[in-house]
Amino acid sequence: MSNILFGICGPTASGKTGLAIEVAKLIGGEIVSADSMQIYKGMDILSAKPSTDEMQGIPHHMIGVISNDAYFSASHYREMAQSAIEDIKSRGKTPILCGGTGLYIDAVTRGMRFSEKSDENLRNELKAISEKPDGELILHDMLKKMDPEAADKYPPGDVRRVIRSIEINTLTGMTRKEQEYRDSLIKDTYDARLFALDWPRDQLYDRINRRVDMMVKSGLINEVSFLMKEIEKGETTSHQAIGYKEIAEAVRGEIAMSDAISHLKTATRNYAKRQITWFKRDPRVTWLPVGSETIESYAKKIADMITHTEA
Repeated sequence: MSNILFGICGPTASGKTGLAIEVAKLIGGEIVSADSMQIYKGMDILSAKPSTDEMQGIPHHMIGVISNDAYFSASHYREMAQSAIEDIKSRGKTPILCGGTGLYIDAVTRGMRFSEKSDENLRNELKAISEKPDGELILHDMLKKMDPEAADKYPPGDVRRVIRSIEINTLTGMTRKEQEYRDSLIKDTYDARLFALDWPRDQLYDRINRRVDMMVKSGLINEVSFLMKEIEKGETTSHQAIGYKEIAEAVRGEIAMSDAISHLKTATRNYAKRQITWFKRDPRVTWLPVGSETIESYAKKIADMITHTEA
């Protein structure tokens, strides 16, 4: 079967899931989520997971498959997502990648090898150092001696990336940049054909604001309150979800809930900016201007492309 993989990407609240579902309905496809927070269980509202009704009978993979207190990385995602993609293809169906986490899309489509060098014991040892008095500074000094460029890039407070950079250097003998360069020479895993809905910025921001309001009405505060009891900071990555920190501060009484919701809207808009910047740099992405054609029209064009490549 063809090594071409079609995907729908782009910023949050742009309608990725709706477009992917329309395409899947036309070709009998199955969707593989590329969202770093939808991967977790118990984060339905916070990560804007599609409901059963919204899925319209289309099988979705890589949604709600990891405990919310687990450590999860792009390398873990790549292994699981590629397995899902190959399973879908083995059944004669077409996988459609869909999500806004650019790193996850790259992880599953580009020929990276960052998952080949990992040592959980070493990572736990480094994490233990970080929890000691001045531990973050101690780790940063370690990194500075190994990889000055990475130390300049990642401040002491960015513990996760500091630890990962030390881990890479310890296990490979190379700096993070050297490892990334070597990985970049590897052939891509899939020939990715990506599409993104291109909204006028003011309209996208309005969609984001309205989505946050709907999340609050749907029970976001109760969901975050529950997650606060479940999630332990440290090796877990789920607490990095946009909205968790903002709402958790209000639940603890540190700020007013109205301010937390306002901060959440701002944080989400800023995240959308970063996503747009990421995907605008990717030459594999075709941008589809909203308003020029209907979503149904774009879906049919993408479905026709998929059908043509599989013929």
